[in-house]
Order: sequence, then C-alpha cells, then structure tokens
Amino acid sequence: MANGGIIGPVKIVCTPSTKVTSFTSSGTFQKKNCTSTIPEVMVVAGGGGGGQYGGGGGGGGFRTATCVSVPNSSVTVTIGAGGAGQACSGRGASGSNSLICGILTSAGGGGGGNVNSSSAGAGLAGGSGGGGGNTSSSPQPGGAGNTPPVSPSQGNNGGAGSVNPGHRTGGGGGGAGAAGGNSSSSAGGNGGNGTANDITGSNTTYAGGGGGSDANYGSVGSAGSGGGGVGGNSGTGADGTANTGGGGGGASPAKSGGSGIVVISETTPKCASGRWTLNEHFDQ
Repeated sequence: MANGGIIGPVKIVCTPSTKVTSFTSSGTFQKKNCTSTIPEVMVVAGGGGGGQYGGGGGGGGFRTATCVSVPNSSVTVTIGAGGAGQACSGRGASGSNSLICGILTSAGGGGGGNVNSSSAGAGLAGGSGGGGGNTSSSPQPGGAGNTPPVSPSQGNNGGAGSVNPGHRTGGGGGGAGAAGGNSSSSAGGNGGNGTANDITGSNTTYAGGGGGSDANYGSVGSAGSGGGGVGGNSGTGADGTANTGGGGGGASPAKSGGSGIVVISETTPKCASGRWTLNEHFDQ
C-alpha cells in the first residue's frame, strides 16, 4: 500500500518557511513556486536632493502592503535613485520612483528649494516634499508630500523657508513619519522623521527628510531619522543614506538624496507525509 501497509489516510505535516528578499538595486523577483504567498512588501523611493543654501530634500515615498497577489512569472523590481543636490543657484533634483512592477509604486522625494531665485525657491512635491528655500526678500514654501496621493499616505510636506536681514534659511524636507520643520529667522528647518519597519527582521527607519541650510552660517537643520542628511553651509552638510530613501541636506554645494529599497517577504508551505499509528486510526 502507498502508506506502507498502515490502514487509513496518509498524514500530512506542513511547516511554512519564510524568506525575505531585499533589493538595493534593480532586478527581478520570482516566487519559489505556485504555492508561495506574499504576506508583506515594502517599497521606498529615492530621496530628493537639497537646494543650494536652501531647503532639505524630501524623503522618498514609503509604502507597504500585505497579502499581496504576485504572479508566478518573474516581476521587475526598480530601485529609485536619490536626487542630486544642487551645486549652483538651483533647486535640488527629485528622487526617482521605486516599484514592484504592476503591484506597488512609491514616488521619489521632492527636491529642496534654493536661495536667491524665486523661480526655483519653492520645494518640489513628491513622496515627501522638499523644504522651501528663500530669496533676499521672501521665504518660499515647502513642497507637498504624498504626491501623487495614495492611502495610507506615503509621506509629508516640506517645511517653509524664512528670511531676515542677516539670515536666509531653508525649510526641512518632509519625512515619511512627519512634516519637515519650517526654518526660523536664524536656523534651518529640521528634516521630518521617517517611519520604522521590521520586515527585514531588524526594526529600521526609512525615508527621513534632509535638514535645511542657513546661508549666513547660522544654525542648520537636523537630519530626519531614517537616513536624512543634516543641513549645512559652505562645504558642510550630508547626503541621504543609501537604500533608506533619505533626503539630502540643503548646503553649498547641496547634498544628494539616498537611493531607495524594496523588500519582499515570501512564505512557502513545506509539507511532508507521514504514517498514522493504529491508535490514531481508531481515534478517527
């Protein structure tokens, strides 16, 4: 008999195994087999670059999903690059989108606004918005977060810049967990904090905003938790951390945003047949 001569049904024991795949560069994902399920994914876009002597870059869009339907064929995964910081009288570049093709997309963080130019002073919209810059006479607004809009929100607004006769300061870039801080008349705005997630098995914070600059060498904005870069003045400041989606700090030259990341959790049933004992048979 198929079960070795024991009367009764074959006993099946199933113990699922979970594998977590992290993408720090673009590639493809394919489920182990057709019985695999995807209980959770996380997609973080590239952070925005900071503006010259202006606003910090916004953190990349941060999104998660559970009980995700993924085809059995291979799926393209794209990791968004961080936006470049502006070196000369310009706004920082926005970060690039990260995505699992056809399943979930997060928007790149908005670039920070710059000093001097009203045409490039406002922070850009994005997953989280870039901090606003300033002109010699008028502060500039931060960019809108959660752009394009999704629910739950993928990010927050950037902070506004500020101007007084002695200081021109930039707002902080928005983060996935909080808006960027508005700058004051004597200090750059703080980057908004990111959001923590433990899909990798380690509780890690992602998509923090970059700190704003002070063009007149005053206090600069702090980095948002989750890979944001601290603001700076001439020759100082910090880039967003790679594979966190953190925004770059406003400075001169301004700092670049960090690249994004995609993480996929996959559960696969692991089944083995066994035998029923005689006692188990009579208990049926």
